[in-house]
Amino acid sequence: MKIFNHIINCSSTGKRPTFHNLSEEIREFVKNTGTENGQCLVYSRHTTCAILIDEESFDKSYSGLTFLQQDLVDVFEKTIPTCRKEGQYMHPGPELTIFAAEHGEDKEGTLNTDAHLRSSIVGRSEVIPIIDGKLILGDFGNVYFIDFDQTRARDREVIVQVISFE
Repeated sequence: MKIFNHIINCSSTGKRPTFHNLSEEIREFVKNTGTENGQCLVYSRHTTCAILIDEESFDKSYSGLTFLQQDLVDVFEKTIPTCRKEGQYMHPGPELTIFAAEHGEDKEGTLNTDAHLRSSIVGRSEVIPIIDGKLILGDFGNVYFIDFDQTRARDREVIVQVISFE
């Protein structure tokens, strides 16, 4: 068994949820490892972000998101509205606000409860089988990194780990 690690850097806009299609970079990384049979873990350590396997929807909304991405954002907006003011959710509380300030985060930056909740529902990782050197994503599957945090633009890292069973 061999293990290979790779980091993919992504930047978010901070104005709305940001989607990144990572499929090609992951496929290229898997190819370069020479793995014929194994698993590919795609993971976000950021608690306001998610990893999702979905199809490419092609058509785009005015926001620049594909229709399927926009539909997901719209569903979440109905079920977990974007945090716009203090007290909308219990989080952030006074202790977190103090902790965040001690670590360089302003009050507005802590108003991202919706992003934490959305991330916890979608999930922060996916494991994809590798068979005969190919990621098994289905005919239309793509791997997306989503940054749900809308408080500001951020630089993020996605960890890709390939476990080769050869």
